[in-house]
Amino acid sequence: MSKLCIDETFPNGLLRPELFLGVASSITAQRVGVNLSVAGNPSGSHFAGARYGLGEVSEFVLIEGQQSLLLGRIAEVRLREPERRNIRRDFSGNSDLDALGQIQLLGCVAMDDLQVTAGVDAYPRLGDRIYAAPHRFLALLPRLMEHDADDREPVVLNLGAIDVAQRSAVTVKPERLFGRHCAILGATGGGKSWTTARIIEECLRSQAKLILIDATGEYRNFAGDNVVHCHLGHPIEKAAASTSCSLPPTSFLESDFTALFEPAGKVQGPKLRAAIRSLRLANLRPGLATDGVIEKINKSKTDIEAAEMEQDVSSRLDDPRQPFDVRLLVKQIEQECVYPEGFGARQGEKDPTKWGREDGNFSYCLSLVARINGVLASPAFKCVFQPDTGIALTQQIDDFIDGGHNLLRICLSGIAYEFHAREIIANVIGRHLLTKARAGSFQNRPTVLLVDEAHNFLGRQIGAEDYASRLDAFEVIAKEGRKYGLNICLASQRPRDVTEGVLSQMGTLIVHRLTNDRDREVVERACGEIDRAASAFLPNLRPGEAAIIGTDFPIPLTIQIRAPGVKPRSDGPKYQEHWAVKPSKVER
Repeated sequence: MSKLCIDETFPNGLLRPELFLGVASSITAQRVGVNLSVAGNPSGSHFAGARYGLGEVSEFVLIEGQQSLLLGRIAEVRLREPERRNIRRDFSGNSDLDALGQIQLLGCVAMDDLQVTAGVDAYPRLGDRIYAAPHRFLALLPRLMEHDADDREPVVLNLGAIDVAQRSAVTVKPERLFGRHCAILGATGGGKSWTTARIIEECLRSQAKLILIDATGEYRNFAGDNVVHCHLGHPIEKAAASTSCSLPPTSFLESDFTALFEPAGKVQGPKLRAAIRSLRLANLRPGLATDGVIEKINKSKTDIEAAEMEQDVSSRLDDPRQPFDVRLLVKQIEQECVYPEGFGARQGEKDPTKWGREDGNFSYCLSLVARINGVLASPAFKCVFQPDTGIALTQQIDDFIDGGHNLLRICLSGIAYEFHAREIIANVIGRHLLTKARAGSFQNRPTVLLVDEAHNFLGRQIGAEDYASRLDAFEVIAKEGRKYGLNICLASQRPRDVTEGVLSQMGTLIVHRLTNDRDREVVERACGEIDRAASAFLPNLRPGEAAIIGTDFPIPLTIQIRAPGVKPRSDGPKYQEHWAVKPSKVER
């Protein structure tokens, strides 16, 4: 934001006599005590169309400093002991009440251009006057904390307002909201989905590029020529123009199949890897296979070993991205359970040019075979191994990246959780986007990846012991995606299930009401010292109210999120409609 002149922006002054609330009575390194002059009044007052508490907890205030104004927030209001006894059930207000307040210091405001910075340049003196901060000034805080001098009309997102009346609109540049990644956190009913919908709606007003992974299908109401809907599986509720997609097995890595099939013990893992390697060879040299399978039981090794030594084959056999026919895994595992050498011409002599007979290890792989068959036949993975459509989701994503649409919504609500299907599929999608980012696909068109219900997808580890697999695609995007033009915005109602390593990468947190103390502790650890103090207000935020804190918002700000025009479909069961008492039959 270009520099502002205080006389032009606030011609009547920033410190209004109508908003005077007291004087400084004590000063410490982090807090200022204030003698509140009107705290005994039965209610606050109204000024310029907005209500001011003039001494209420959580109210933002401005303190006359020696070099600049100091910005703070009232954290405590109390009475001295003698006067405390005068507050009884019949108390109706007393303007002479000697109330004390504690103000948490947040930052300082330059008097010439209103530039706001965290920290304190000079502390106030005893007797310095303190005023409530005008709502219009608070609404400008996200812009006043910027240090660029670009005079062009910026792209801004109108998220909400300082007051419930929505008079003092808060606008934020997308660079400050998404530039260091963003997380939207809040308990059920706190307004997290509304905030996500509002952000999407505001981004669509510009030439934004958004990819939304919709875990529940509640954002299916977004419509327009710039919106593309697609889904995997069979969601109960679909968008009007949603395209059914498949996810080709070629999108899966060897680690994905290891996570899917969960080999155990000392036999299953090596046999699974050997089978995958043989099926890759069958894909590269189909002439060596019989019905797609490399036969080994009592078969010659000569042609197989010669093919493996070929330069263009050897480098691809161990490439985790090299495709193979996963439907043939069980047959190939059976072929891998052989002795390494067969018998020669003489009795008892081994022939190194041949594989031997079955070695009996296939019996140890029966549980692995059962799981492979179960996964391949599971309805949860029908979109991968038994697709009804030839439209690949990866191609849909690539077309969106290269095309002119603004929002691609990928619905996963039709994918069940059995066999960890939803987590694994979401991880495959995230890795595909990361691969595109590393290839430079987003450099000239920055893209935001929104992940709803992110706690279901982050920090997951599937399998045990030697074959455990981490589903870390979104974590890697959070760590390195920003430099490639791919930023991530996570929405979660369970911050404690999101790894601290990911939360620490989130430069901006939009936090709704959090009632669970473990959730608040996770948020506190991901924030700075000033933001930890702000977290004390989180359990008492109203529905739709959120605190914006983080690296690019050194002054924690509480705003009322503006209701989105396109409401998320997150309603629960309609008991009153479906459980209504039926009229009894008339007795004859």
